Amino acid sequence: MGNALDLSAIPNVCAHEHWGSIGPLGMLPEGFRPDVEPGAQPLRRVGVWDLVVDPYFGGWLHNGGTDLAAIAKSQGEEGIVAWFEKHPEAALAAARPHLESHLLTGALACLRRGIQHLHGEDLATFDVTAWQKADASIAKRYENIFAWYVEAMSLAHFSALVRPVHPEFYGQTLSDTAVQEATFTHTVMRIDALLEFWEETCPRRENLAASLGVDPKDVESWRHFLEPLFERAAARGCLGIKQLQAYTRELDFKPRKDGDIVFRGALGPEQRHAFEDWVVHACCELANARAWPHQIHVGTHNLPNSNPLPLEKLARAYPNQKLVLIHCWPFLDEAGWLAKMLPNVFLDTCWLPILSPGFFRQAINTWINFVPAHKIMCSHDATSVEMAMGSSLFTREILSEILVAQGSAFRLD
Repeated sequence: MGNALDLSAIPNVCAHEHWGSIGPLGMLPEGFRPDVEPGAQPLRRVGVWDLVVDPYFGGWLHNGGTDLAAIAKSQGEEGIVAWFEKHPEAALAAARPHLESHLLTGALACLRRGIQHLHGEDLATFDVTAWQKADASIAKRYENIFAWYVEAMSLAHFSALVRPVHPEFYGQTLSDTAVQEATFTHTVMRIDALLEFWEETCPRRENLAASLGVDPKDVESWRHFLEPLFERAAARGCLGIKQLQAYTRELDFKPRKDGDIVFRGALGPEQRHAFEDWVVHACCELANARAWPHQIHVGTHNLPNSNPLPLEKLARAYPNQKLVLIHCWPFLDEAGWLAKMLPNVFLDTCWLPILSPGFFRQAINTWINFVPAHKIMCSHDATSVEMAMGSSLFTREILSEILVAQGSAFRLD
């Protein structure tokens, strides 16, 4: 096998991405606009700082004690984007010490490498001219955002793109830009919001109910509500479902009897829990009938309640539904065991390089001698194609190192 394995040009499916989850694309009550509105375009100029202070790194920067918006406002500026446009030297100088302490962390490291690869400038130099050139290059390309995605995907050797979207996405009229987006973007439907439809007053439920012609308020109407929702999504090319309940609760979705569920009102904690379980199982029944995969957020938040082991019962109950466990850190052993023992459980390392390239290395080293190779996927879960590009570079390099070592150990050369 030799001393190197070049994986730089092999195809990579981006099976779980959030490209466009940045300020200039805007927010709607349901969430980031691209997850609700097909073909969403930037509402203003997109620049380098919009990618830097995204929900991931921007949030972790704040968690580390840095508030760039407050620093900018202390200088009489609206925010770091506006400050950099007016006074780039001052804005970069003020931000530099805060960014430097994060240079080795996953999100900034991925974004730095992605911008360097796609725009030719290294942010780590903290040279104002380099930042301005990167800013101008990003702005130019995001003027035609979908043409840029297609170009960048080719440069990154991304063969397909899948993004999770909200149920409302499938009821929108298709604009010209939506048609353009659909030529290279596949979707999975997020079911997260459905688990909150027990509230007496719920605008999202009411709007979807009006759109589908069914108000879900009991067992029968809920089933009549979900069936056309899944039909509508399927008609628009939906490939599966996705949920992130691991952020807020454990993953033990118990089967519930229809008669035990209160579907609307002032629910107590146990009633709400039972309602959530019922909705998850109802969605799994429909996904199982279609042989749709089900992406499930595992780990990273709500520790230790985001352990995936309780999902064994869900996997066994719906054998035609592939459960794709995404992220998985720190429960790498548990996730690997499920994928090893159950034919319909799969793993996706998405987000791990963005959290820490070391977490990705740890995951592959944990799984490679235990989990069949066809059950391990390597997406990126990035907020921009630039961040995904950087994540891909780390993924390919680390995977190459590990495979070379394994090839030597098993005399594959």
